[in-house]
Amino acid sequence: MDEALLRSLTPGVLAILVRRGADFAAAEDAVQEALIEAVRTWPADPPRDPKGWLVTVAWRKFLDAARSDSARRRREDLVEEEPPPGPAPSGDDTLQLYFLCAHPSLTPSSAVALTLRAVGGLTTRQIAQAYLVPEATVAQRISRAKRTVSGVRFDRPGDVSTVLRVLYLVFNEGYSGDVDLAAEAIRLTRQLAASIDHPEVAGLLALMLLHHARRASRTAPDGSLVPLAEQDRRRWDTASIAEGIGILQTALARDRLGEFQAQAAIAALHADAPTAEQTDWVQIVEWYDELTRLTDSPVVRLNRAVAVGEADGPRAGLAALAALDDAVPRRAAVEAYLRERDGDPVTAARLYAEAARRAPNLAERDHLTRQAARLNALLSH
Repeated sequence: MDEALLRSLTPGVLAILVRRGADFAAAEDAVQEALIEAVRTWPADPPRDPKGWLVTVAWRKFLDAARSDSARRRREDLVEEEPPPGPAPSGDDTLQLYFLCAHPSLTPSSAVALTLRAVGGLTTRQIAQAYLVPEATVAQRISRAKRTVSGVRFDRPGDVSTVLRVLYLVFNEGYSGDVDLAAEAIRLTRQLAASIDHPEVAGLLALMLLHHARRASRTAPDGSLVPLAEQDRRRWDTASIAEGIGILQTALARDRLGEFQAQAAIAALHADAPTAEQTDWVQIVEWYDELTRLTDSPVVRLNRAVAVGEADGPRAGLAALAALDDAVPRRAAVEAYLRERDGDPVTAARLYAEAARRAPNLAERDHLTRQAARLNALLSH
């Protein structure tokens, strides 16, 4: 069973059901049932038109649910509108579905959570990690969002900023998580950039390209993480870097700075440095100052502390870090790095071990565990 194919077809099938009159929650349920049916039957009897098969089965599942639910009797007039046999439309509805999920009746946080779950295919836990909130909170947001849009016609799509936030989070999960969605996020952001003249859309596309250009060097052959300073820069995709920098320069020239442009500028400074030692950390700190002004995000302030530690020394980085709450994800890992650079391997080893216990994924946990073991081995001699 080609799970990647099913995942790629899901948004388009969901969009078709919504356009034909199904409310979002019912459409999503029907599509999920169709996917279960596909997993059960396709290995023995694969369809010639997978998308058309899913549309037909999902629509029938929706109609069955509509008939059996007395609260949805008003939808029974849709019974006669079952799509005719034949190939399903081949257009890409994914980006449209992103906008539909960013409905004005939803708060931005609920719209993002709903889209990540329904379109991006992320689990509730993955979304919670991206939001830096408890899993139960995300589950409640998704449930409320489904109730809010149930029965609402999607004739007023949401705004660009919410869609950008979703694409950014999908890219981050694909770049660093268990589900490979990074290339899909780049593809959709390219589509958006081609259809909307918006500097933050360009900024997000540049950011994605600059990060994705380094992907091949981020892991060793055994799957372990390779820190930025240790990456083989010869493996970076120079074409993507050049494209990303060009897009960013055009966006910055419009003098409408936003958070994605600022993040892309930081990524560009990393990509432009021939070696880790030649990185312009002073300018990176300045961009983090801009980004802090724009977002006041704890994650941004955490990354700024790292940059300050590189630009002005580890004690300056630790001073910047002191203002952050201990609960901020990866704070212990950053403090461990700065403590080690400041000549305190005992505290650094303890903090690396603590950070490993809190790591959001296996690769990061293994990397931090190795860092703690390395320092403990040095201390034992």
